[in-house]
Amino acid sequence: MDYPDDPFGLGRRSYCDEFAQPIEFGRNSDHKVTHSSGSYDPAVEEYDPYEEFQYPGPGHPGRKVDGEHSHSSPSEVSISLGHNSRLAFESGVQAPFRGYDKPVELRDARDILAPAAKEYGSDEYPYSDRDVYGERLPHSSESPASPDSFDSFEPDQETPFSYFPPQFTHNAYPAWDTDRQIPLSQGEIEDIFLDLTQKFGFQCDSMRNMPCIWFSKLTPNPLQQFDFLMQLLDSRASRMSPDQAVLTLHADYIGGHNANYRKWYFAAQLDLDDATGSTQSSGFNRPKRPSPEKSLAEAKERWRHAMNNMSQYDRLRQIALYLLCWGEAAQVRFMPECLCFIFKCADDYYRSPECQNQTEPTEDGFYLRTVIKPLYRFVRDQGYEVIDRKFVRRERDHQDIIGYDDVNQLFWYPEGIARIVLNDKLRLIDVPPQQRFMKFDRIDWNKAFFKTYYETRSPGHLLVNFNRIWVIHISLFYFYMAYNSPTVYRVRGKDSTAMTWSVTALGGAAATVIMILATLAEFSYIPSTRNNISHLTRRLLFLLLTLAITSCPTIYIAIAASNGSDGSLALILGIVQFSISVLAVLLFAIVPSADMEVKYKPKVLVSQVWNGVIISMYREHLLSIDHVQKLLYHQVDTASGQRSLRAPPFFMSEGEQGGFRREFFPRRGEAERRISFFAQSLTTTIPEAVPIDAMPTFTVLTPHYSEKILLSLREVIREEDRNTRVTLLEYLKQLHPTEWKNVVQDTKFLADEGAMFNGVNPFAQEEKDSSRVLDDLPYNFIGFKSSSPEFTLRTRIWASIRTQTLYRTVSGMMNYAKAIKLLYRVENPEVVGIFGGNTDKLERELERMAQRKFKVVVTMQRFSTFNNEEQENAEFLIRAYPDVQIAFLHEEPPPKEGGESRIFSVLIDGHSEFNPKTKRRKPKFKIELPGNPILGDGKSDNQNHALIFSRGEYLQLIDANQDNYLEECLKIRNILAEFEEYWVPNQSPYDQRGHRDFQTSPVAIVGAREYIFSENIGILGDLAGGKEQTFGTLSARSIAWIGGKLHYGHPDFLNAIFMMTRGGVSKAQKGLHLNEDIFAGMNAFCRGGRIKHTEYYQCGKGRDLGFGTILNYQTKIGMGMGEQMLSREYYYLGTQLPIDRFLTFYYGHPGFYINNMLIIFSVQVFIVIMMFVGTLNSKLIICEYTSLGGWNGGQPGCYNLVPVFQWIKRSIISIFLLFMISFLPPFIQELAERGTWRAVVRLGKQFGSLSPMFEVFSTQIYTHSILSNLTFGGARYIATGRGFATTRIYFTILFSRFAGPSIYLGMRLSLMLLYVTLTLWTPYLIYFWISILSLCVSPFLFNPHQFVFSDFIIDYREFLRWMARGNSKSHVNSWTGYCRLSRTKITGYKKKRLGKPSEKLSGDTPRATWKAVVFSEIILPIFMAGLFTIAYLFVKSFPVNGKLSPSPLIRITVIAFGPIVWNAVILVIQFLFSLVVGPKLPNNSRFGSFMAAAVHGFAVLGIVVAFESLWFLERWDASHAVIGLIAVVSIQRATHKVLISVFLSREFKHDEANLAWWSGQWSGRGLGIHVMSQPVREFVIKIVELSLWSGDLLLGHFLLLMLTPPILIPYFDRFHSTILFWLRPSKQIRAPLYSPTQKRQRRWIVIKYGLIYTTAVATIISLIAVPAVHLKALQFECTLCDSF
Repeated sequence: MDYPDDPFGLGRRSYCDEFAQPIEFGRNSDHKVTHSSGSYDPAVEEYDPYEEFQYPGPGHPGRKVDGEHSHSSPSEVSISLGHNSRLAFESGVQAPFRGYDKPVELRDARDILAPAAKEYGSDEYPYSDRDVYGERLPHSSESPASPDSFDSFEPDQETPFSYFPPQFTHNAYPAWDTDRQIPLSQGEIEDIFLDLTQKFGFQCDSMRNMPCIWFSKLTPNPLQQFDFLMQLLDSRASRMSPDQAVLTLHADYIGGHNANYRKWYFAAQLDLDDATGSTQSSGFNRPKRPSPEKSLAEAKERWRHAMNNMSQYDRLRQIALYLLCWGEAAQVRFMPECLCFIFKCADDYYRSPECQNQTEPTEDGFYLRTVIKPLYRFVRDQGYEVIDRKFVRRERDHQDIIGYDDVNQLFWYPEGIARIVLNDKLRLIDVPPQQRFMKFDRIDWNKAFFKTYYETRSPGHLLVNFNRIWVIHISLFYFYMAYNSPTVYRVRGKDSTAMTWSVTALGGAAATVIMILATLAEFSYIPSTRNNISHLTRRLLFLLLTLAITSCPTIYIAIAASNGSDGSLALILGIVQFSISVLAVLLFAIVPSADMEVKYKPKVLVSQVWNGVIISMYREHLLSIDHVQKLLYHQVDTASGQRSLRAPPFFMSEGEQGGFRREFFPRRGEAERRISFFAQSLTTTIPEAVPIDAMPTFTVLTPHYSEKILLSLREVIREEDRNTRVTLLEYLKQLHPTEWKNVVQDTKFLADEGAMFNGVNPFAQEEKDSSRVLDDLPYNFIGFKSSSPEFTLRTRIWASIRTQTLYRTVSGMMNYAKAIKLLYRVENPEVVGIFGGNTDKLERELERMAQRKFKVVVTMQRFSTFNNEEQENAEFLIRAYPDVQIAFLHEEPPPKEGGESRIFSVLIDGHSEFNPKTKRRKPKFKIELPGNPILGDGKSDNQNHALIFSRGEYLQLIDANQDNYLEECLKIRNILAEFEEYWVPNQSPYDQRGHRDFQTSPVAIVGAREYIFSENIGILGDLAGGKEQTFGTLSARSIAWIGGKLHYGHPDFLNAIFMMTRGGVSKAQKGLHLNEDIFAGMNAFCRGGRIKHTEYYQCGKGRDLGFGTILNYQTKIGMGMGEQMLSREYYYLGTQLPIDRFLTFYYGHPGFYINNMLIIFSVQVFIVIMMFVGTLNSKLIICEYTSLGGWNGGQPGCYNLVPVFQWIKRSIISIFLLFMISFLPPFIQELAERGTWRAVVRLGKQFGSLSPMFEVFSTQIYTHSILSNLTFGGARYIATGRGFATTRIYFTILFSRFAGPSIYLGMRLSLMLLYVTLTLWTPYLIYFWISILSLCVSPFLFNPHQFVFSDFIIDYREFLRWMARGNSKSHVNSWTGYCRLSRTKITGYKKKRLGKPSEKLSGDTPRATWKAVVFSEIILPIFMAGLFTIAYLFVKSFPVNGKLSPSPLIRITVIAFGPIVWNAVILVIQFLFSLVVGPKLPNNSRFGSFMAAAVHGFAVLGIVVAFESLWFLERWDASHAVIGLIAVVSIQRATHKVLISVFLSREFKHDEANLAWWSGQWSGRGLGIHVMSQPVREFVIKIVELSLWSGDLLLGHFLLLMLTPPILIPYFDRFHSTILFWLRPSKQIRAPLYSPTQKRQRRWIVIKYGLIYTTAVATIISLIAVPAVHLKALQFECTLCDSF
């Protein structure tokens, strides 16, 4: 079955693994394409289509004879090039060299290249005319990797496991040693890289990164790429033979069953391309179908045969070439199939006579300049343009950007490759394969690429991607409702069985309609090619036919039933219709839209491990010395005089301890939690580990942007700002009192010890206890007495590792090195004996092992622009941990004036040379990039540029706010065993029989648990911890078992080779891949990789702790989910997964967010329905029933609404029960892991701390973020901040942040709920009142110290100032700026910049599309306004006191539009007055402020008069006034949105037009030709702004009024702090201290603005409450009310 997502219109071979059956981008694996050349033999022609290279004979060291692998001989190598040339040379330190009669000692590469270098007059290293296949340059005798310089240790006996046993040598790669019969020496591998570098013009530093140890003499930079490959070989060879290591690496990178290159090669049909040679198959003009025996299966068998016959030398050469291409690919690494194409062209070129006969080296950087830069510039120019030599983001949305995936998909199919043309319009495929690589600089990439999938912003993605979800839910709901509602379709009052069957069968028609709508929407998301259109058209015709079959019989049966002729024929027809409908629903629900292609350990050794864990906790100050003594193993003397180990009391029963229970850990402390989890984890199923020496090498990769590296002393002991009531150190002391006590004791001990060395007796004052106590005060207060760095640093570090800092992350991850050293020492006790007590040598050996097996790379995006403090902290970090490597971007000025700056990817570590003048370190590697790599949202690009500096077979991705523990690091070998690559079959992956053992789908990602170490920091931290516990543990455990788990960035382990050959560890298109890490999981998922989850390992993780930061994070996640729904990955997964994995994927990922949207939507719909039921209840006669449910007679004309009321009650109860059930998962998890009491207490604390209100608000934030993104876009990374939430946030900040997402909606729903309460009261509405008020007041309830009276009044003062600012001069924090920013998502910005200061206040928000604006901003608001107006008109259609209201429509129209017209009139008068008076006044006058204040005052007056008029005209009837107010608000809201959407052009990025409007001074504002049009535009804006300003002013007062009652309750702030921070009152944060002057200022502000606030509140209450209280006294005859 062809799949519609085929941009070239032709069904084609699958890019798939036919055994693992991954999703393969819609290609059909059953579609076999045969070969046309009967003479084609991949064993020869695949790698030598020109028949010029002869494979070596049986004597060649890399040749396999009789299926066995032979090894390179160190004596002689013989290779034939062409047919005649043959070269033999001795391999070793001495070698005969061309032009010499006797052996020449080669001490350096310069000996070989010196003549050529002199000829060029530079230090370049051009080629000599040597045989690159046959000549293998000897390694440098001075190379640190030279085998002859190694002092190896020969083990006494072989180990049963096939790994390299411990050897104590200077070899950096001990497993790749000449003693192990390696196929190629390190020197020979170096020669391969040097050869490739000179052939293709790779950068020298990039080549060093991939491999060139002996090149260190030629430049001061260390080695990079050679190290990359050698680390892989060493890692593999440590647990298998060197031959097998090369074979498996080649299979993973190039030729194996699961290799991405092999899959691409056959998917792109390059086997046909190679078979036909220079007469290429264009893809559109393919050769005739060959005979059936030349099938795809046979082609793959020939491929296997060719791979099997390849020499080890050629295998390593191909790996080296791929790594060199990958190492400089930069952004092209995000396009794996593009990289495969580049490698294929390079490999073809290498084997061409042109390359082999090359005598001069290609210039350095040729590959970067001709291959990578053009592709990079194409991708960059899609999103950016150059303005004044600066890159400015283009105003394009995803559907207009040819992104990474679009570029990459061009190379999936031969038709795409056929589109690649040169500047002279010659197609690249018409160029012989061996010449294509040298034509890359002439390719016109602009003509090649096109959109392969349109990420159009539309809710239609929810329909297309998840149509099966809607089919399942809607159809089943319809079946149930139709069958149980026979009264609806009764014919002439009689039941009809045929009608029951037929009407119920319409559920199939409903499912078909859903599928038809999904198919129609799909047309707009995929390219309009012939194949796509024909495929979707065929599907549409089938669906229309299905719709006719499942719906038309109902018409016949209904007619027959109405005629009384619904006999057996109608019944049979109805049953058949129902059966077909059920089959259709099952078909649509289950079948995807497209086919899926897709040892022995003695006690003494155990004691070392246990003691190591305990001591590490002591060093982290989690345990005191007393606790340590009770937990350590001790050596004791036995009666026989021998030394023995005594187990700690911790491992003894209470009987053995004397019958009493001891305290081993601080109660409920971190040490107890860690030991408990460690013990529990060991009871689970854990994979068997391998010895440390056989363990694979892995890298921890941590991206860093602006996160704190190390806290400064000022940050620790000083308040953050004037709104912070506590220092960070004081807060941490409250959270960790025991740990602070421990660090104080240790610091005092160190101080006393230092004093003793200085000759001072520290015990001199022991007799003076009072003096000793006073002397200890500094320690207890700030942790030190002396200001020397060694003491202050202890306090800084103690605070840093208890906050979310990079130092905490790095120190935690470096526990891997400690664990490796500890386990290596335990597993090899002979190591200690060999070094004879020399601890320095022993430590160096342990360090060598740790460095060999484990790397840490921190990629600091801003390192080059760090300020002095950040630079000092980074330097301290790598001095503390010298093995930590820092990757960063370095920019150099352009070599020529007017050119582009050069940007490099640079690596340093603690061993790099330090320059004390510049305070910078000399780079180890410095690799030029094609341009600025930060084209996306930052994190993924930051990871990508540093990926080349990683080492080993696996990666662990860690964020800069995580932690790790020694006891968890001990399990690293078990975690890596989850990849199922420890025990590799001995057969070759290319062997006839053995290759089947390598066909299992590889494990791509292994997920792990996270412990949120901030969970005990108040209610918000606990909620974050609970969410992670639910999602990261419970959900991940289930969805991984089913096969639906993806990747969430941290602390997951990744198969580095699998991920790097498939696009990297994340995706990077700006906006679209905002949640970059989950796309790596989807990419691995789609490409056949397996994703697992582990329960026995955990990492620490910090979360956002403040209400605002948590909601910022949720906003980012929600907007990222909106972008995911636009992506092609969701399209593939949603339309191709089988039903079980599809449902797992849906409910585990998008379903959660869609459920949030449906909850909020359901609440709104339910309240609207209740409002309409309330109108019925207030105006109609309701039928009454007896207490037994019987009908009361004598009720003519009554309406039977009692079932409706009962339905409302049942619905509210069911909603409440579902709400309570949502708390069960974390409760059960807590119950299982920590016991009943802890689970009950935690749940009780959450409810007592108002967590349900937070969850309601959180649900709305998710909903708003997703809908806003689907409608307007604007997804971007939001820096959330990770500090402690101890600072009180101003009311204005919270209001401006959350008014749009939640507060406005909450207030509108509150008005509706108020009407429901007045007309349809039931106690169950209390639940809805709590939920709706949560949308309004949650930001303030979770604001620290919100209910302090003085701060509350100061808040009010700031609110008034915020409302008044921005009209005489621009202000960064003003209501005007907030309103302007809110509407720019609709209007967008003008591109022109005028250099005004206010431009800095504007962003680059893209303008929404007209389609999105028309529906969300015009049609929907008008519809809602009409709906509520109808409700008002219905209520007014009933007489009051026997009188009908004559014209309710006119009344509501005048009340709604009256304030708007009033504002327009006032603005016209003001504009004319300002235009006359303003220019005559000086520029610095306050005339603009005065005019703005006057006009805004009149606007408020107009709003108040309008409301009071409505209140008066409704004769103080509260329900009528409320329903009228609802209609007025909806009408005004629709009017404002229409004015903004239809009549406003783009915004200037400055605020000059606003200032000119109020001041009347339009000249000199830099408006240019817009000076004539801007007044009209500003007039429309000001009409809208005045209404919005008045509404926000009143809304702010209402919110403050709701928050006022708690302020009047004594000690309420202390209670509020208790539920917010979970600190007892005695340990709560103290009140701030103010100077006398500050106290006087605050007192005056409180008095002044307290009176203003009291007056405002009293006025509001009097306008609303007085008429309601004195209702009877205000009754009078009103002629106006009766006539208007």
